[in-house]
Amino acid sequence: MTWTQNFTPVGDNLALSALVALIPILYFFWALAIKRMQGYMAGLTTLLVALAVVVAVYKMPVGMAVMSVSQGAVYGILPIGWIIITSVFLYKLTVKTGQFDIIRNSVLSITEDRRLQALLVAFSFGAFLEGAAGFGAPVAISAALLVGLGFNPLYAAGICLIANTAPVAFGAIGIPITAMEGPTGVPAMEISKMVGRQLPFLSIFIPFYLVVIMAGFKKAMEVLPAILVSGISFALTQYLSSNFLGPELPDILSALVSLAALAIFLKFWKPKSIFRFQSEAYSEVAAAASAKQAAHTKGEVFKAWSPFLVLTAFISIWGIPAIKAALTGHYEGTNGLLKLINVLGHQLTFMPEVPGLNNKIMNASGQPIAAVYKLELLGAAGTAILLAAVVTKFIVKISWKDWMATFAETLKELKFPIITIGAVVGFAYVTNASGMSTTLGMALAKTGVLFPFFSPFLGWLGVFITGSDTSSNLLFGNLQKVTATSVGMDPVLALAANSSGGVTGKMISPQSIAVACAAVGLAGKESDLFRFTIKHSIFLIFLIGILTFLQSNVLSWMIP
Repeated sequence: MTWTQNFTPVGDNLALSALVALIPILYFFWALAIKRMQGYMAGLTTLLVALAVVVAVYKMPVGMAVMSVSQGAVYGILPIGWIIITSVFLYKLTVKTGQFDIIRNSVLSITEDRRLQALLVAFSFGAFLEGAAGFGAPVAISAALLVGLGFNPLYAAGICLIANTAPVAFGAIGIPITAMEGPTGVPAMEISKMVGRQLPFLSIFIPFYLVVIMAGFKKAMEVLPAILVSGISFALTQYLSSNFLGPELPDILSALVSLAALAIFLKFWKPKSIFRFQSEAYSEVAAAASAKQAAHTKGEVFKAWSPFLVLTAFISIWGIPAIKAALTGHYEGTNGLLKLINVLGHQLTFMPEVPGLNNKIMNASGQPIAAVYKLELLGAAGTAILLAAVVTKFIVKISWKDWMATFAETLKELKFPIITIGAVVGFAYVTNASGMSTTLGMALAKTGVLFPFFSPFLGWLGVFITGSDTSSNLLFGNLQKVTATSVGMDPVLALAANSSGGVTGKMISPQSIAVACAAVGLAGKESDLFRFTIKHSIFLIFLIGILTFLQSNVLSWMIP
C-alpha cells in the first residue's frame, strides 16, 4: 500500500490547510511558554497532537505515521542523544577528578568578568565546536563549562543557545550549505558567498547583544572594546573564508581568530570593574578573586584542559570528509589506513529500511520517498567524544570502576532529556513525512513582493521543526528557489536567506532546548529556557528578514 502526500488537505485551500498544520506548533508554544510543562511531557503530548492531525486531516495511514515517528526517535537517540550523553560524561569526568577547578581558575586568570567569559566560552569556543561537530555538541559542552565557572544554569544554557546563532549556517564543516547544492542545483560556493554577506552583520551584533542580555546596555558599553574585538574579528574572518575558501571552514577559522584575538587583547586591556551576577555571594567573589592567584603550573593547566583539547582533536578528525566517509563505510580512495577504517566503518553502519514506510509515501511528483534508520555507530560525533573520554581516563588517572560509575550516573541523569529529544525529533519526522511542513512553507511562499522579507522565516520555521539548519535547507531549498524566481528575487539570495534565517530558529527548536537543559542539569525546566529564548529568536529573525528585503531591493550589489 502506498500513500500520496497532499499539501492542501482542507478543502483544497492552502490558507486553511496551513492553519491546521500550525496546530501542533502552536500547542507546543502553549505547552512550554504558558502551561510550562516539563520538556518530556510537552514533547510527548505535542507528538500526540501532531499524530492526530496527520491521521485525521492529512489522511496519513496510522501505521505510516507511527513508523515515521520511530524513524525520528531513532535519529533523536543516535546521533543527537549520543552526543549529549558523551559530552556531559566527559565534563563530569573533569569535575569528578578535580581538573575542572583548574580549568575554572585558568579562565579566571584571563578574566574574572562574567561578560568576557561568556564571549570566550559561549561565543568563540562554542562556534569552534559548531564548526567541527554541530548536532548539539557546542551548546552541551560550552554551557556545561559556563556552569562549572559559576554561571546560573538557565543563563548558561540561554546564552550558549543565543551565541550559537552566528556559526550555525556553516556548522559541521559546512554541511548546511553543501547539502543545498544537490536538490537546488545552485553551487555551494555561491550560496556560501551570499550567506557570508549576511551572517557577518549578525556575528558583529551577537557579542554585544549577549552582554546586553546578561548585564544591560550600560554594563555592555563598559566592555565595548572587548566586544568589538570579539565580534569584528569573527565577522571579518567569516566573510573572507566563506567568500574565498568555501563553506567548510568559516566557523573553525572565525572561532580560532576571535578566541585568540580576545585572549591577547585582554592581556593589555581590562574593564574598569568586574561584573558578576547579583546572585553570587561576596564569599564567591572573594574566592574567584583569589583563584586568579592560584599557583597552577603551566603543566597542570595543560593537563586540566587536555580532555577538551583531545575532544577538539577527535571531533576535528571526525569532521574531515575523507575520514568521515571511511568511518561510515563510504570511502572510495586508495589510502591504506582509511581503507582499513572503512571496513570497520562499514561493519558498524546500519541502514535498515523503516518497515511499512520505506518508498511507501509518494511526494507531489509521484516519486517514492526512501525511509531508513540511519545508524552510523563509528561515524557519529558522539563516538568521537566517547573516545576522547577514554583517553581522558588515562590523563586524569581515574579507575575504570569510577569511569564506568560516572557513565552510569550520566545515563541516569539524562533519561528524561533523551525521552524529550526522541519525542521532538519524532514530531519533526512525522511533520515532514505527512507534508505539514511543506504546507506551511507553501503558505509563506504566497507573500508575493514581500517574499524577500518572509524568505528567512521559512528557514526559521524549518529549523524550529527539524532542529537542524541542514534539514531546513533540504526541506525548503527548492521551494525557496522556485518562489524567488517567480517573484523576481535572486534565487541565491533566497537560498542564503533560508540558511541565515534558520540560525535564529535554532535557539527555540525543541531538541536544542532539550539538549541545553540536559547539559546544565535543568531537565524538566525546558519551559523556562524556551521563555528565555523565544523573544530573542523573534527579534533576530526580523533583523534577518529586513536585511534580506534590503539586499533584494536596495542593496542588490551585495549579491554575488
